[in-house]
Amino acid sequence: MSDCVTLSRLADEALGRCRCMYSGFPVVAVLEACDGRTSIGVNIENASYGLTICAERAAVCSALSAGIEPPWRRILVFSPDGLAMPCGACRQVLAEFCGEDFEVVIRPPSGPLLHHSLGSLLPNAFKPGGAPPLS
Repeated sequence: MSDCVTLSRLADEALGRCRCMYSGFPVVAVLEACDGRTSIGVNIENASYGLTICAERAAVCSALSAGIEPPWRRILVFSPDGLAMPCGACRQVLAEFCGEDFEVVIRPPSGPLLHHSLGSLLPNAFKPGGAPPLS
């Protein structure tokens, strides 16, 4: 099992792989499986902004492509240029594979790590099988 120090080191090492030529805002996500394996994703921007791939979704796709199947333990998200919170699309993609207790760790440029559950970031997420019930 990795700790957040290890995940942060992996994020630092991957920063140079970000493709953020339009926003200038690099983001790295390190996804950790329950067996300790990790998958790294970086943001990859496109001149057609809607085709941009966020680091979190890149990490999920990389993990699945490498055979790193859920369950996953947590994801660490980092940008040296500001607070990088997963967007709504990334939260929903994580919800497809992870439960409400899945840990989302945000590493700000300075200060302590911020720990959230996926359920707190995306209550009533769509899950396989359909929309959540109305409450």
